[in-house]
Amino acid sequence: MYQNPHCYIYLFNICNTMKKYILFYQLVLIAFLSCGNSDDTQVATDASSCSPTTIQIGCDGGTQSISVKCTREWSIYSDESWITLTPTSSMEKEGVVTATIAANSNTTERKGTIVVKAGTSRSTIDVTQEAKPKAPVDTSIDTPEGYELVWNDEFAEGDSPSTEWSYETGGGGWGNNELQHYVSGSKDGEQLAMVKDGIFSIIAKKIDGTVYSIRINTRKSWKYGYFEARLKLPTGKGTWPAFWMMPANFTAWPADGEIDIMEEVGYNANYVSSSIHCTSYNHQKGTQKTKETYLPTAQSEYHVYALEWTEDYIRTLVDGKELFYFANDKTGNKDTWPFNAPFYLKLNLAWGGDWGGAQGVDESVLPAVYEIDYVRVFQKTK
Repeated sequence: MYQNPHCYIYLFNICNTMKKYILFYQLVLIAFLSCGNSDDTQVATDASSCSPTTIQIGCDGGTQSISVKCTREWSIYSDESWITLTPTSSMEKEGVVTATIAANSNTTERKGTIVVKAGTSRSTIDVTQEAKPKAPVDTSIDTPEGYELVWNDEFAEGDSPSTEWSYETGGGGWGNNELQHYVSGSKDGEQLAMVKDGIFSIIAKKIDGTVYSIRINTRKSWKYGYFEARLKLPTGKGTWPAFWMMPANFTAWPADGEIDIMEEVGYNANYVSSSIHCTSYNHQKGTQKTKETYLPTAQSEYHVYALEWTEDYIRTLVDGKELFYFANDKTGNKDTWPFNAPFYLKLNLAWGGDWGGAQGVDESVLPAVYEIDYVRVFQKTK
């Protein structure tokens, strides 16, 4: 029988090619199975746990220890800015984390979550913090309709303002060429911020050739509300008492805004005014929004000066009667309405300056006394 050598060579080549394909697919299958086994093993071995699994804490905040156990390195985090964690990660399988919970200044409960992450595993801790208690209702305080009392100082204790206030000190004119130098409560033993019989008195006095006075601010600030003070104004040419507000996060004047609830200058006795200042409307441009009224007994009797500030308008009142009104133009332009951020309250007695000293000063009226019966802050009920 005849045998063709070319046929044997052809068959031999086909067999070799098939062997290569079979070997290739075997290698692919082994690699695939190996990868699958690796992932399955990883998922199976990633595990985490933490104790406690819930945290309940009071409105004043505090710290809580968290015990973490994992099968590998881990990290811990929270998306809430009021929850701080230390440390935030570890290469060890076990560890202790300190959670610091900030005080809750809101009158509503708040909730957050802490997450422990170890590879593909997640464990969570639910955090619940109590609301700040509402201020006790004082039935002797008249509350505007739709509002509730959130802060007040009746100046009923001590012989100087409480720690709810802070002093601004120094001279330099304060942007208005004022002549006084502000001090922190007293100067050379002379008390210039005095509380007595429920009245807080700010005293401007000349000591060793310099006039010293007081400029005092609330430590707290508020966004919107009803703010009022019962005041009796000083007498004499050169005096410039004020009850006003400035932004807590101040960066520049007038861009960040200013709200003047009450101002008066002694040479124009008993004419009280209210104003707002911002980039578009301010006294340097001569465009400030302001309103003045004559109150015959402003310097001899107490009167209530108030501000109602909402997202829609700012208005001031004297003894319950509207004096000044400024509407939000709703354009979203900070130049015309920067009044959508927290502001704090200010009380001060300036001496002289661009407005207070526009007709000179009369030092014979010193010491001058600015008297404050109370300061109250209300915000809308929810």
